[in-house]
Amino acid sequence: MKKYLLFVCLGNICRSPAAEGVMKSVVADDPRLDGFVEIDSAGIGAWHTGQLPDSRMRKCGASRGYDFSSRARQVKPQDFDRFNYVFAMDHENVADLNGVARNATDRKKILCLADYLTDHRDYHTVPDPYYGTQKDFEIALDLIEDACKEVARLLAEEKL
Repeated sequence: MKKYLLFVCLGNICRSPAAEGVMKSVVADDPRLDGFVEIDSAGIGAWHTGQLPDSRMRKCGASRGYDFSSRARQVKPQDFDRFNYVFAMDHENVADLNGVARNATDRKKILCLADYLTDHRDYHTVPDPYYGTQKDFEIALDLIEDACKEVARLLAEEKL
């Protein structure tokens, strides 16, 4: 059965488009998932609607072979009709998504991506690198790669 995943961060220009790009790459490399998973990203706010991801995140991703070229959009209540899972990058995003959710069914779809970390369990969120250095973008991408690989494994094993 096809699965629909939405990744959400504050503005949809750093973490969530990176998670979208990483997850698309991971899924494309797994014949058990390729064609069975659709992936998108969105932001809590509409400040960056229509913009490409932050150039620093695109550069970071390109250095690892990823294409982060989706356009920013704001999450909307109707997204809960389409997506099976809505992955937030941090606990503030989780709280904001709970405010967008219309009911308990919507709220059950909200997950924190950091809960799927396997190699970086000392992190409880994917920190926002926007006001940080290049190292902060690298760390965010390390965490996103780690969690996306685990999400893909669970999807392939039909445990998610």
